[in-house]
Amino acid sequence: MKNPAGLQAFAHRFHLLRKARGYSQQKLADIANVEQSISKRMELCQLAPTLDLLISLSRALALEVHDLVDDPAITNSDPEVPVKKSAAPPTLTN
Repeated sequence: MKNPAGLQAFAHRFHLLRKARGYSQQKLADIANVEQSISKRMELCQLAPTLDLLISLSRALALEVHDLVDDPAITNSDPEVPVKKSAAPPTLTN
């Protein structure tokens, strides 16, 4: 795991957002069309979400994806893991 502190911060934030909506893990799973164990494993820091999962969960919680991850405790939690700075993103052409 590259960023255990970030995953723990995400798990806590995800748990709070789910509870704020009044959703059980099962209800959220049903709305997001995922297995209930996924929500449980994320909250226990046993699963790092994929982009597809973040999109499904954010829709189920009526949030934007950035609302799930936009927290310095998540994005800046482990300074020992270098972040590769890449060149400008490729542009799409028709």
